[in-house]
Amino acid sequence: MTSSPSRKLAVSIERWPIAGAFTISRGAKTEAVTVVATVSQGGLIGRGECVPYPRYGETPEATLAALEAMQELVAGGMDRTSLQRVMPAGAARNALDCALLDLEAKSAGQRVWSLLGRPAPRPCTTAFTISLGTPEAMAAATARAARRPLLKIKLGGDGDDARIAAVRKAARESELIVDANEAWAPDNLEFYLAACANAGVTLVEQPLPAGKDDALADIKRPIAVCADESVHDRGSLQGLRARYDAVNIKLDKTGGLTEALAMADAAQALGFEIMIGCMVATSLAMAPAMLLAQQARFVDLDGPLLLARDRDGGLRYDGSLVYPPEAALWG
Repeated sequence: MTSSPSRKLAVSIERWPIAGAFTISRGAKTEAVTVVATVSQGGLIGRGECVPYPRYGETPEATLAALEAMQELVAGGMDRTSLQRVMPAGAARNALDCALLDLEAKSAGQRVWSLLGRPAPRPCTTAFTISLGTPEAMAAATARAARRPLLKIKLGGDGDDARIAAVRKAARESELIVDANEAWAPDNLEFYLAACANAGVTLVEQPLPAGKDDALADIKRPIAVCADESVHDRGSLQGLRARYDAVNIKLDKTGGLTEALAMADAAQALGFEIMIGCMVATSLAMAPAMLLAQQARFVDLDGPLLLARDRDGGLRYDGSLVYPPEAALWG
């Protein structure tokens, strides 16, 4: 009886220039730093990409080290179920979870959605992000993207009423969603929500800091409010219903597609609308999230569109329409 060939885990840090700069309330950056996990076995290779996020205390170097510490377990045949117990939710587990799924699909000769018993993903419309800036700069950037059907507007506190008014003037037909990245406060919450409602915004993402968002339960929300930094995996869903109408599911928060799919099902059962989000990264990081996009009211998978270049064989984008991945990329 011949034993199965052993698996090997390799990890690397990659740097991808951003087209211009990407600016939110916490600062600006000009490159996306990703960590890629590659699991190989018997001539087959599975890959997963993650983006360590300083907001959650993650760094590329620490993520690399956390993944390298998994090499012996991966070589010993650790599966995705065991992975959920061994590693905490976060960027590192996301890269490995997605790499193991990719390898599973290739080993089985199936697309990953068939392997998981999920419907085949269809093309979907992604939001396109407008970075934080002055009202004039944001209006100019919005005007260049005004033909896109869904725009995600980064806001940052003081002056956000002027920013969103300028954006709406520059894109009269686009659906607008807003991401404040925790920059508002209880004493200006209702003012800025009203400004967004007046501009016809559909959704406001994470207006208050995580852990300091009780005020959302004490007001009548004029538009839907979505949790991002306040929600990570299934364990963080409980108690959010009084404060939020939707949850933003990101693979780097959930620790991979395995937990993200379970979280999406649980969130819908609790009555939340679903948003699928991303960090600025390549198509390899977006590809697994396409399975989640089928359950989402809002899809925000524009990471590759914000880069100066994407990796070879990346997702196909036709304007704001994004297509499912080819097997050679992932899954």
